[in-house]
Amino acid sequence: MSRKLIAIDLDGTTLNSQSQISLRTVEVLEKAKKAGHYVSIATGRPFRMSEQFYRQLKLDTPMVNFNGALVHKPYQKWSFERELSISKDIAFEILAQKEALNLDFVAAENRETFYINDLKDFEGSFFAAENVSEKNLFSNLTTNPTSLLVKTQHEFSAQVSSSLSKQFNGEIDVRTWGGPNAILEIVPKGVQKAMSVSVIADSLNIKQTDVLAFGDEHNDVELLDYAGWGVAMSNGTDQLKSVANDITPKTNDQDGLADYLERYLSL
Repeated sequence: MSRKLIAIDLDGTTLNSQSQISLRTVEVLEKAKKAGHYVSIATGRPFRMSEQFYRQLKLDTPMVNFNGALVHKPYQKWSFERELSISKDIAFEILAQKEALNLDFVAAENRETFYINDLKDFEGSFFAAENVSEKNLFSNLTTNPTSLLVKTQHEFSAQVSSSLSKQFNGEIDVRTWGGPNAILEIVPKGVQKAMSVSVIADSLNIKQTDVLAFGDEHNDVELLDYAGWGVAMSNGTDQLKSVANDITPKTNDQDGLADYLERYLSL
């Protein structure tokens, strides 16, 4: 079998509902690497919220963060690296509409930094950023962020998404984050995971037909569509299942990814 690039989403896919990677999943991904395949994380999360998984899987491959706005090789200089950003004026404009849009918070971030409108809205564990101080307040945002996160309630989510998409048409895309909270991620227009996974494939000389991708949410649609073989998790959305080549028999809580990969690659 030719070498594959295995692109894995984190939440709802590689991670179980406790946001952990099971030992079985770690073992199977290790076997895939030993068999000569590449494993790359492609997530909506920022790097500081996915770094522990990159380390746990002992990866040295490039990875995708912020749903594709950042593609990089952690801890290394890499000539293919790319980071796209949003105008900070948009960030401040959205913050000005916080009440009107029923937003609980507005946060802006890039690879290293994190800003939020109010520290009392801040849940350290949720953001994997423990020591947040006044310097993390939105008023200190001076550069263009890679991504914006807004939290609302589920009943307002569709309305927030369409309102922002209309206002900043041509400049941003609004993506769901998945998980129990109604979190929307705002990324530069046209950004999605497939675009950045294709950069990784090119850098490794892997043909598109040899890209194997796993996901569970709307933000994985383009990725599964692009991959030579796109696999939706059985706990995934109907929309994603409709573009997938196959669906895992088991969910993310039953090691569905590990189970599928082991059989598919005959590990």
